[in-house]
Amino acid sequence: MRKEERLTKRKDFEIVYRKGRAWANNLLVLRALPNELGSSRYGFAAGKRLGGAVVRNRVKRRLREGARLAPIKDGWDIVLIARQHAVDTDYHTLKRALEELLARAQLLGNGREEA
Repeated sequence: MRKEERLTKRKDFEIVYRKGRAWANNLLVLRALPNELGSSRYGFAAGKRLGGAVVRNRVKRRLREGARLAPIKDGWDIVLIARQHAVDTDYHTLKRALEELLARAQLLGNGREEA
């Protein structure tokens, strides 16, 4: 995922948390807010209660890959927050949970083309 497709600043995360809508299941919370850009940007959060740095980074890597492969509509700022059960879940289950939330949020669609 390119740097232009990532939410990196704390201010950007806070705006999505404050103004965006939320959808959740037992593995993830998805928060989304429309942006004025031509593409979508993604942020990934895994709190310290999930475990050590290795565990948190593993969960975020899996979420990043799932988001990269999902055909997500353009023009959204999306934050994916891992819940405790995501630590013990395999990649395919996590990806299905992500796609379910994206479908409920009506964010599946045109997305970017695969290279």
